[in-house]
Amino acid sequence: MTVTGTDTAALRRARAAVAACFLLNAVFYAGLVPRLPEVKAQLGLSSTALGTALAAVPLGALLAGLSSAALIRRFGSGRVASYGLVLLGVVVWTVSVAPNWLGLAAALLVLGALDAVVDVAQNAHGLRVQRLYGRSIINAFHGVWSVGAVVGGLLGSAAAGLRVPLGSHLAASAVVFGAVALIASRAVLPGRDEPDAVTTAAPRERPRRRAAVPALAVLGVLAACGAFVEDAGASWSALYLRTELAAGAATAGLGFVALSVAMTVGRLTGDRVVDRFGRRRVARAGGALTAAGMGLALALPSVPATLAGFALAGLGVATLVPAVYQAADELPGLPHGVGLAVINWLLRIGFLVSPPLVGALADVTSLRVALLSVVLAGVGTLVLGRALPGRPPADRPGG
Repeated sequence: MTVTGTDTAALRRARAAVAACFLLNAVFYAGLVPRLPEVKAQLGLSSTALGTALAAVPLGALLAGLSSAALIRRFGSGRVASYGLVLLGVVVWTVSVAPNWLGLAAALLVLGALDAVVDVAQNAHGLRVQRLYGRSIINAFHGVWSVGAVVGGLLGSAAAGLRVPLGSHLAASAVVFGAVALIASRAVLPGRDEPDAVTTAAPRERPRRRAAVPALAVLGVLAACGAFVEDAGASWSALYLRTELAAGAATAGLGFVALSVAMTVGRLTGDRVVDRFGRRRVARAGGALTAAGMGLALALPSVPATLAGFALAGLGVATLVPAVYQAADELPGLPHGVGLAVINWLLRIGFLVSPPLVGALADVTSLRVALLSVVLAGVGTLVLGRALPGRPPADRPGG
């Protein structure tokens, strides 16, 4: 399918459908998070038991993540993303009816697996739509995901505050948002993501596929750099502000807020910046911004400096993961979706490894020293960002 072969209205509908997929993907799980204390109480679990069950989410993602490429080739990325979201809503609901720890862990394992498949598929379809637009739109999709996380969290908090039964809340979410996903499925681009000619030429592409392996490794490290920065805000910012800087409980939570808001703003506005300066320059500048911001915050420890440091880090990595996804999806010799699935898998390993690694370093030294990992991630992005493509040609068709 080419730009000229796609109706403009249909292309816009496809773009809206992808945005809806990103929004719903965040809403489903974020709506569950505020109600996890009720799940814990309902099943009579200890904190350790709940934490172990929650570890099934990244485990499921790692087990199923690489299968997404085969599903995309078989059914198309748009259908996998939209129909996968319908199933995701149902699986989130099953958490409310889990009879014991084993049932909860099984539900969360399937949840993580579906989330990984949907994540790869929605990014693959977003990049497919972007190729037809001829300009960057992928960052805005990730910005919409961030908005969806806020919306889901607010809905879950409101349901908990109104004492809506957990099962009723999650069932309503599955029905309402599942219906939205079905509507989105009617607007995605039809057909395969890869032309038949690409599939039949696969044997001739084997040397190029082998050459793509080192590039995937570098891109995987870049993705891990982004994971370390994001996890620092999510897992450690509040603890650092509270224990190292004696901030109050309300203030301590602002570190994650600062990073998240800055990242969301950076993603919603990042496409124009990427179109103007190119993914390579934006990613490397973002790495420098992350390293400088957090470096100064750790060198001059104070609450205002720390909040500013996390905000600059969030802004610095805002477009990094979308840029890595796009670069992986465009590697010569790999069908669309394969490189994307590998990078998504490596990114989830980064999120899995980051918390215990930083925690162990903090126990040996201090959390302030451990957060130098954010500075190192920024430096790594600055150095390895040269592996990303530069500025795209200025004469490509717009959409």
